[in-house]
Amino acid sequence: MAETMKLDGARELDFDRQSVEQAYDRWAPIYDLVFGGVFEKGRQAAITATNKMGGRVLEVGVGTGISLPLYAPNVHVFGTDISEAMLAKAKRRVAEQRLKNIEGLAVMDAEKLEFADNSFDVVMAQYVVTAVPNPEVALDEFARVLRPGGELIILTRVSADEGMRRIIEQALQPVVRRLGFRTAEFAWSRYMKWLAGAKDMELAERRLIPPLGHFSLVRFRKIELAAVA
Repeated sequence: MAETMKLDGARELDFDRQSVEQAYDRWAPIYDLVFGGVFEKGRQAAITATNKMGGRVLEVGVGTGISLPLYAPNVHVFGTDISEAMLAKAKRRVAEQRLKNIEGLAVMDAEKLEFADNSFDVVMAQYVVTAVPNPEVALDEFARVLRPGGELIILTRVSADEGMRRIIEQALQPVVRRLGFRTAEFAWSRYMKWLAGAKDMELAERRLIPPLGHFSLVRFRKIELAAVA
């Protein structure tokens, strides 16, 4: 059975991070009801891509564990989340559905993963990048724990670089930030800027995902060491 734990040595969360944690603790009782159907197509796409890769998977931001039953039985999954309330629901789901391929569940900061380098075949994060205080730090951590040849699969909101949509997203930012979301800080150019500085990562795929085409499934591949040399 998966265990819910706080890993030894985890650093104390700062104010912004505590705000995110508190926001998702509040979402925990109703998260599946509010977001389960809305994000179903994206979730299915992300899990399908992950199952094709197989191996050992880290799901960052596992939340209530709504994705856990969708993994293939031969895929071994470790889930992390910043919210203890979310993980409590995930733990119950694992027990009730007897999901034997779930290695564990841990409260963990996405910006400081408590795993060794090259630990996973896939790192998968759904709607996480726009919720952490320092997105590039989190992306660097995802890449660090990914083995060469593995894939970083993210399901993420992509904001507009310009135009009326960007104006609207900027106007909404102060409101949705209190809910644990961001609307205007994550244009595609920002992801590409991160990728340009990540020496051992390459873009494998970007695919638009419903609702409204404002979300993308993005696959980054960690280049084999021989290819980098």
